[in-house]
Amino acid sequence: MAVLRTLLYLFIYPGLLFLFIYGTFCEWFDRKVYARFQNRMGPTQTGKFGILQPVADFIKLLAKEDVVPDAVDKSLFSALPAVGLAVVSVAALLLPVWNFDLNVPGPTSFSGDLIVLLYLLTLPTLIFFLAGWSSTNLFSTVGAARVITMLFAYEVPLFLAVLSPAILAGSWRLAEIAAFYQHRPLLLLPNLIGFFVAIIAVQAKLERTPFDIPHAETEIVGGTLTEYSGKKLALFRLMLDIELVVSSGLLAAVFLGGFPGGAILGFINFVIKTLFIILILSLLKAMTSRIRIDQVVAFSWKYLAPLALVQLLIVIILKGVLT
Repeated sequence: MAVLRTLLYLFIYPGLLFLFIYGTFCEWFDRKVYARFQNRMGPTQTGKFGILQPVADFIKLLAKEDVVPDAVDKSLFSALPAVGLAVVSVAALLLPVWNFDLNVPGPTSFSGDLIVLLYLLTLPTLIFFLAGWSSTNLFSTVGAARVITMLFAYEVPLFLAVLSPAILAGSWRLAEIAAFYQHRPLLLLPNLIGFFVAIIAVQAKLERTPFDIPHAETEIVGGTLTEYSGKKLALFRLMLDIELVVSSGLLAAVFLGGFPGGAILGFINFVIKTLFIILILSLLKAMTSRIRIDQVVAFSWKYLAPLALVQLLIVIILKGVLT
């Protein structure tokens, strides 16, 4: 029975099948909302309201020719998409998707899982860097350099912003943080600055407009993924979808709190809050245009990092007052 339960968690829920379905749904939601913000229709043809368009795109890529350039390290080039998908899938297992009952913890919940999740979310950026650098293509190399440069810009503000709610909650476990704010919703208000910083940092981590510099089509073709095609590109696309789910789920857990009422209502709450985060990310994407890499670094260290430190100071003072 324990083996069957483990397989259920790994492959069905909240495992790979759930991540594929919800990840592609979130991509459709993002594309649809982004299109409506621009007075366009978005996906319409495949499935009801075009909801199956991301799935069709994934299947189409699987059927395309898989080209591996002669000059690349073929083992590394081929392994990186699978490794990236595995990393974000493991990260997703740490999210408190439905269980906020601290007396009956989830199977993947443990003290310090927030730190592990933040670490796992750093790895996709390094994987994109390796993917571009190992491609030996000029456009890919430039994209890889931009990826790693941006990492040093947004990562510190993101960590500071996300850890502030954890300090106030007095826990490094995601389920405990969500449960803390579930019972004390007014304490969500002091974290508004951190929420603002985290939203912008996640937008940069996901390389979405205005931070889509590493794969700017008008400048460097496809950036880090220029040489990828077929199945490998499909895996990278799915990896990005799941990373969007994990990043949104992380912000929902630490900044928006949990929800009482059991597994079903908890799951519905998770979906609503992650879609709310994606809605904000889509709005930010629609309102802005691409900026330069030096502007990303300057903005992060001049504004995001100081704001994150202010948030941390507020939380430390409030923590002292409450205790």
